Amino acid sequence: MTLQHPCYNKEEFVRRGQGIYQSRLRQQVEKDNHGKIVAIDIETGAFEVAKDSLTASDQLLARLTYAQIWFVRIGHRAVHRVGLIGANLFQ
Repeated sequence: MTLQHPCYNKEEFVRRGQGIYQSRLRQQVEKDNHGKIVAIDIETGAFEVAKDSLTASDQLLARLTYAQIWFVRIGHRAVHRVGLIGANLFQ
């Protein structure tokens, strides 16, 4: 297996991923997929929707071996969360 290096810097990667999601995919995938992950190839706009990022990326990479993948959790601001959400640890 050949190790693949990113083709874009972080800013360009984010710009492309968010742009494709907002302009081409959001309305298409949001209705029945809240909470699922969409994996997007930032070069072609090809995408896969699945219950988790590993499944979505595996499905996309099966079609596009060298995909540059941007992930979005449908209906959320972040793909993953860290820590205890809603817990006040300082009481």
